[in-house]
Amino acid sequence: MDSATETVSVAAEDSGARLDRLLAARIPALSRSRLKALILDGQVSIAGAQPARTILDPSIQVKFGDVITVTLPPPQDAKPAGEAIPLDIVYEDDDLIVIDKPAGLVVHPAAGHATGTLVNALIAHCGDSLSGIGGVKRPGIVHRLDKDTTGLMVVAKNDRAHGALSKQFADKLESGLERGYLALVWGAPDRTRGTIDAPLDRHPHTREKQAVRKGGREAVTHWELRETFPDADGKPVASLIECLLETGRTHQIRVHLAHIGHPILGDETYGTGFKTKAARLTPPARAALDALGRQALHAAILGFSHPRSGDRLRFEAPLPPDMARLAVALRG
Repeated sequence: MDSATETVSVAAEDSGARLDRLLAARIPALSRSRLKALILDGQVSIAGAQPARTILDPSIQVKFGDVITVTLPPPQDAKPAGEAIPLDIVYEDDDLIVIDKPAGLVVHPAAGHATGTLVNALIAHCGDSLSGIGGVKRPGIVHRLDKDTTGLMVVAKNDRAHGALSKQFADKLESGLERGYLALVWGAPDRTRGTIDAPLDRHPHTREKQAVRKGGREAVTHWELRETFPDADGKPVASLIECLLETGRTHQIRVHLAHIGHPILGDETYGTGFKTKAARLTPPARAALDALGRQALHAAILGFSHPRSGDRLRFEAPLPPDMARLAVALRG
């Protein structure tokens, strides 16, 4: 089924109204929360008011004469279907499954990714045993990784396991949850280890991004320098950093490393200002970075208590082949 559209013209008496409130008044078939979600998903545009695909702020004020177009995506099945997508299973029992997620795999269905997700693969592999706490579109999902971040994830196979694992992820310090990442970053810190304690909130201008902002949610990342890669002049052009999460905010490591001046290689969202540094790489390293095509971030360590037995489980996943090839090329 094709998408449908609704068009709203702003009358003189509506000038200055909030976008989301005006649409809620003019399109009563849709709730204000649904309209807000459509706005933030880029499905609402104002003719001539912004470049194509710009995400509008639901609170912006409309003007007399504005023509607003709302695109309504076609309805989708409420429950995702199983798909035969290969999974790299690190561990599995009756309560949980630990997988090593590849790059490019979205965790759960969302706008633009209705199929081909980790959830679709899990449904095919686990059948009806997945926990239902996460809802029909996120069965068993306790935590997430970005689409282009690789590495370890744990998924709950029943509601009891889901509740116990979620509590550990919520009470990270008390539960002893361990989440470690490896990142290839531009430059090298001037010391061997440190802590980034910088609150995060939605970016003030680009809503799909996060930013360090006063008054944001607490975010703490501990890091350690593992290896430095010099350029032809012997100056550090890149390094391998291990990060341990004390909190788990959206894009936390990516934003924090960029905040201290060492954004992740290949990060098109938070590292765009460092593209010129690629000229300092050797031709093989530049080729490996181009081939990577994503942020060089990998969830390498995952440790937690088993939700039923209480036994300590700890898993390590080596660098995926694309990051490993980049590291080798950076070493020269």
